[in-house]
Amino acid sequence: MGKNYAVARVEQYTKDSIGKAERHIERKNKNYANMNVDLSRTDMNIHFKRAGDLTYNAHLDKLVENGAVSLRGLKKDAKVFDEMIFDVNTAYFEERGGYAFAQRFYAEAFRFAEKEYGSENIVSAVMHADELNTALTEQFGYPVYHYHMHVVALPVVDKEVRWTKRCKDPALVGTVKEVIHQVSHSKKWASLKTTDEQGRTQLIKSYSLLQDRFFEYMRDAGFEDFERGERGSTAQHLSVTEFKVKKETERLENLQSTAQVVEEKLEQLSEKEEAATEKADAAQERVEHLVPKMQKVEELARAFTNDAAQVLPPPDKLESAKSYREKKAMPIFHKIIGVLRNVFSRYLDLKYEYNSTC
Repeated sequence: MGKNYAVARVEQYTKDSIGKAERHIERKNKNYANMNVDLSRTDMNIHFKRAGDLTYNAHLDKLVENGAVSLRGLKKDAKVFDEMIFDVNTAYFEERGGYAFAQRFYAEAFRFAEKEYGSENIVSAVMHADELNTALTEQFGYPVYHYHMHVVALPVVDKEVRWTKRCKDPALVGTVKEVIHQVSHSKKWASLKTTDEQGRTQLIKSYSLLQDRFFEYMRDAGFEDFERGERGSTAQHLSVTEFKVKKETERLENLQSTAQVVEEKLEQLSEKEEAATEKADAAQERVEHLVPKMQKVEELARAFTNDAAQVLPPPDKLESAKSYREKKAMPIFHKIIGVLRNVFSRYLDLKYEYNSTC
């Protein structure tokens, strides 16, 4: 036999698309496109965790209703379910005890999944023992089944919500208001940025890191004689069918990585839109606060924008220039100076209030 390769991969689903996967994982169909599913052995499938009587969507809705997780800010077609699939070559199990060995192996793999997602975020975990491997069945001369495990989980991250400038208590602005358990596939599986020896930034795909962690965890747990799914070509070690499956898995990972980048960009745009809305709301509040005071300034200015002849009275007959200046012109002049000072003072007050609210 050739080398054995342990694989952990992740597929994503929306609330609308998870139903088909659920029917396959939970064996709710009467017929399957995969003709190698032996329904007479379905009762041998092992559930390490069940959704109970609830569908996956109903389970998620219940968690949201209870405040255990949040879908805040996500679009209707957002990927909210992960399916983590654990797999090793069929021969690896058959040569080491078959069903009983596979049960021990995937029980440990389930504990790894709990570390990755948190046990409270796992919806279902089931080892399939009812899919016939026809190639090895012919080779061994008796039925050989392909053991693998499906783990359906919610990609949850802790998100800090901070107080904005709209908070009445300035001391709270920028501090943590609450921590929510946000469902976000892109943040859960963000690529890791590293710097090489030349100082160049590189991105390591999150699924590659997952493969590393899974391999190391299972080796530390005492399971040996298998290798991490290789990063390069392994055609010389795989059968034709297995190599095709591997290449399709690699293609799927590339597509998932591209979709992940797009989803990250969409979430960034959503966050920018939220920030812009907050700024607009704050600006509107400032305007509503300043408008009444501006109206008072306009009233002062309006009182002294009438016809000059109405503001400054004509001289009386035989009235001297000195008398007109002291009795009529100067009082009006001092009054105008007072109004101008008042307007300027109001202007400084408004300027101070505006700057202090920015």
